Amino acid sequence: MTDDTPPLSWRELETRVGLDALPAFHRSFLSWRGVEGAAQMPLRRVSQRVEAELNRLVQSGQAQKQEEDWLLERGALDGLEAYGDLTP
Repeated sequence: MTDDTPPLSWRELETRVGLDALPAFHRSFLSWRGVEGAAQMPLRRVSQRVEAELNRLVQSGQAQKQEEDWLLERGALDGLEAYGDLTP
């Protein structure tokens, strides 16, 4: 691992996922983070919880908040199967 690896933009990642697949990706992220009942949550609540979990990543030093985006450190999403499907 090198220190020159740029952080991953959450907003760019959402763009890669695509609008149609975004709700499922968000729910996968929440389940991976241990949020119970993510599959049954209304979309508005899912969005709120995703932001809360991203802010928790900031608090743990795995991400930085930058305006309306979160820059995730390398490895912050390790183990998230839905993310692995997006990487080359």
